[in-house]
Amino acid sequence: MRKGKTTQRPHAGSVLQAPGIDRYRQRVLVAMLVVAGAFVVLLGRLFYLQVIRGEIYRQQSETNSIRLETIAPTRGLIFDRNGTLLVDNRPAFDLTIVPRDAQPLPSTVAVLSRYVDVPADALMETIQAQRGRSSYKPVVLLQDVGREVLATVEAHRYVLPGVAVQVRPTRHYLYGSLAAHLMGYLGEISAAELAGDRHRTNRAGDFVGKVGIEKIYEPYLRGARGGRQVEVNAVGQVMRVLKTVPAVPGGNLHLTIDMRLQAQAEQLLGGRAGAVVAMIPDTGEVLALASSPAFDPNAFVCGLSREQWKELSCNVLRPLENKAIQGEYPPASVYKLVTALAGLEEDVIDEETTYHCPGHYVFGDRTFRCWRRWGHGEVALHQAIGASCDVYFYQVGQQLGVDRLAWYATGCGLGSPTGIDLDHEAAGLIPTAAWKRRRFNDVWHGGETLSIAIGQGFNLVTPLQAAVLTAAIANNGERFKPGLVRWIRSPEGETLYEGTPVSLGRLPVSAQSLGIVQRAMRGVVADPTGTARIANLEAVAISGKTGTAQVVGRREDGAGEGADVLQPKDHAWFVAYAPSAAPQVAVAVLVEHGEHGSSTAAPIARDLIRTYLLGDTGASPPAVAPES
Repeated sequence: MRKGKTTQRPHAGSVLQAPGIDRYRQRVLVAMLVVAGAFVVLLGRLFYLQVIRGEIYRQQSETNSIRLETIAPTRGLIFDRNGTLLVDNRPAFDLTIVPRDAQPLPSTVAVLSRYVDVPADALMETIQAQRGRSSYKPVVLLQDVGREVLATVEAHRYVLPGVAVQVRPTRHYLYGSLAAHLMGYLGEISAAELAGDRHRTNRAGDFVGKVGIEKIYEPYLRGARGGRQVEVNAVGQVMRVLKTVPAVPGGNLHLTIDMRLQAQAEQLLGGRAGAVVAMIPDTGEVLALASSPAFDPNAFVCGLSREQWKELSCNVLRPLENKAIQGEYPPASVYKLVTALAGLEEDVIDEETTYHCPGHYVFGDRTFRCWRRWGHGEVALHQAIGASCDVYFYQVGQQLGVDRLAWYATGCGLGSPTGIDLDHEAAGLIPTAAWKRRRFNDVWHGGETLSIAIGQGFNLVTPLQAAVLTAAIANNGERFKPGLVRWIRSPEGETLYEGTPVSLGRLPVSAQSLGIVQRAMRGVVADPTGTARIANLEAVAISGKTGTAQVVGRREDGAGEGADVLQPKDHAWFVAYAPSAAPQVAVAVLVEHGEHGSSTAAPIARDLIRTYLLGDTGASPPAVAPES
């Protein structure tokens, strides 16, 4: 061994550690590579989802969402006074499209066009007309589609994304045109109506009452909408219902109308232009309110075509006009009841006062004729009313003057609306000397008073006003507002509204004067010289008054559909009540160009009174209108 030189051996521990460290490092490296690989896969998948397919999934994410759908309420039903159902609801199927779900829209519309047989351009115009609305809101393309269209669309929904058929309740007027002017009809709400306070709970596209009972009692009939929260997929199909708030049905309305009487009144008018009103004298309840010719309100449910509207609006018989409340006619000899009451109250005449009727009356340089050209001879008030002597009332009117006559006529309710719960009621006209000065800048002439005294000249009244006056005479002087609704009740039976008699005041005459006129009205029907002997019934005592209103002008022939029917004949009036001693019904009948109240209008009133009091209709029951 060499001195100063040492040999060092490796430490046993160092020799053993080297292989272990290498293996550890290898494991760490593998783990890092695995984690890195996983991150690469995740990043790659994320890139694919966010960048490559990002737009597609973004659209699907937006469309696969929660939506709120409206549930339309069921509109209240309408019954007559006896519980007969008059207006019901039926299901209507509307074809709708959600533009956002129907992508690509032109392609979807083109496919739909082939199935529903409607040009694609027309469908696109409907969609574009709703451009301001949310693209998630359904657009109604076709209303009330037939079952064939419904089946076709449902069978091909897989190629019609965003297209659906929605069910809504819609009106069905069971008896078609029966009481159409009274019931009214529904129409889509207008922008002006939406802006008003009356329709705060309505939305665009809702159907609301446009005229008649449907309009006046809209707040009770419409109910309250409901809704449901649904989850829809990318093509707008409902996947599940999350929550539902049911709609509240509207209240059920019970009218004062007696359907038997209403149907018979319309049948007796037989399509002739005219009106019939029947009332209960002691309450003002309206039993019948008929206007002829009528229209079918079912035609308005989904809107009229331009041709249908033209046919209705251009018809010279005016089927859209409610002649019972809007028709203004000279009252003719019906007005003699007012002249008689005024003469009695003003002590111009009494029950025994007589005038001689030679068939004419000379006033100034004019000769005023009586309807009976050979005259009535010496007549007192009872016979003058019964035989409707013009000469008698010429002389009474001359002594009264136009302004005193007008005061009594106004006090009897003529010349102003009755306040019935229907819109657009006409006021009529009761002229005065001051009115003529304002209207024509001319003075009143004495000869005009003679015409006014027998219900001609400027006088205008509605059939409803004549019925209210007749009812007031029947019940000894109380005028009642015509009532149309007995009550409105919720589906659960809660009373929401109850009609009660509303007095409009008393006639401005004494009981003694009323008694004289009442006895004379009985003579109109019962006396041998009465003008309404045709209305006499053995079983029921009827009191009444005929009238024949002169027609001073008419539409030219050929002025529209129905012009050949319109003849230059006088209008026929008859007002009546029965039984005479204890009246239960009052009736007013007006037949345009019916010529004579005695032969045309009186039989209608007679048959209605017989039906109401004796139950004998003598008419066919109304047919129920088929569902459209």
